[in-house]
Parts: sequence; C-alpha cells; structure tokens
Amino acid sequence: MKASITWVIATRNDHKVGEIRAILGPGFGYRTLRDFPGVPAVREDAPDFAGNAVKKATEIAQFVAQHAGTLAGHGEPWVMADDSGLEVDALNGAPGVHSARFAATDTTSGNSPDAANNEKLLNLLRDVPLERRTARFRCVIAVTPVIPETVEGSVCYASEKELRTELFEGKCEGRIAFEPSGGGGFGYDPLFVPNGFSESFAQLGEAIKNGLSHRAKALEKLRAWVQRLS
Repeated sequence: MKASITWVIATRNDHKVGEIRAILGPGFGYRTLRDFPGVPAVREDAPDFAGNAVKKATEIAQFVAQHAGTLAGHGEPWVMADDSGLEVDALNGAPGVHSARFAATDTTSGNSPDAANNEKLLNLLRDVPLERRTARFRCVIAVTPVIPETVEGSVCYASEKELRTELFEGKCEGRIAFEPSGGGGFGYDPLFVPNGFSESFAQLGEAIKNGLSHRAKALEKLRAWVQRLS
C-alpha cells in the first residue's frame, strides 16, 4: 500500500468525521460522502456490526470507483465505513445494530433523534439497579480499496473488493447512568459512563473520550496496520 492515502469516510456525520480525523491525525487525506453527490444509500440489514461495515465499505467503494476523478492526485483512495453501537447486558445486547434507530423501531424506519433513543433506553432500564446496568460501546471499521473497474462487466470485481477489505474492532466497557449528564458528544454519550470514571462521555470531553472510546481503539488498530504496510 502507498504511504499516501485518502480516506473516503462513509458518513455525513460531522461529529464522527471530526473524531476520526482527531485520532488518525493529519498524515492522510480525508473526504466524506458530501464530496460524492448521488452516492446511493446502503441498506444496513446485516445481523452484526461487521456485516454492516463491510457492506457499506464495498458498495460505496464501487460507487466511488466510478467517480474516481474527484480524488485524482490525492493519494490512494480507500473507503472507510464503520458500524457501531451500544450493547446493554440487561437488554440482551440491545440496542446493538439498531442503536441509531432504537426509538424509531417502535414507529417507523430510519434513524431517530438522540434524545428519543436515550429516553427509550432509560425507560427500559427504569427498574434495573446500578450493578446490572453494565454496557459497552462496540465499533467495527471496514476499509476497502477503491479499485478501478478496468474490465467491463467483470464478475470478479465485487469478490476482489471483499477479499481486500480489512476489519478493525474496538470496544469500551462501562455502565448506563440513571439520567443524562453533560453537553458534549452525541448519541448515547450523556448516559454512558466508562469504567474507571464517574463522568459520562458527554462530560469527559473529546480529548479523554478519543483516548478510550470504542472507535478510538478500532482506529488505533487501523493506524498500526497502515504503518506496517507503509
């Protein structure tokens, strides 16, 4: 792999992009889905985080390959896609892959507001004592090379993308608080208190969170992999 890499981050979430850039640092190029108008939505219907991450990375890499001129002169392009969420032991691992649309599963499809997801989680855990409120954030990152489609109609194209897709997983153990606290972060951050701390992710600040979060741990593995191949 070339030392010069441009990551096409498969998201439009500015919070997530900022977190990834802060952890990986300035040694890479960065693009997001905002740079590729018309990119199709990927149906995240896999039963686990790894399956959804691979599906997003490979499908978006195929689209980006058809619009590679956007990345000309910016290093070797790889799509980076992740799927992550909260696993609560008292709820048998829920919300899991449904974390972003936890509240919406009661009414309609699509993601739901953070406040609604947090409210549903607290309602489900209303009578659960502190010692049983254990949980973890889990993240799986998939990176797939943008391979030019040099052979029209090649049946091997999808298989090659999947074979060259790499996976990196990280998790952060903690517990669910009885009420939200803190104004930082996003998602379930106001409710999640990592082990060893008495404050939520939303209170600890980006610097501390980026040193111990599930996504940070997965990204550290990714960065080490890139360094070994450079």
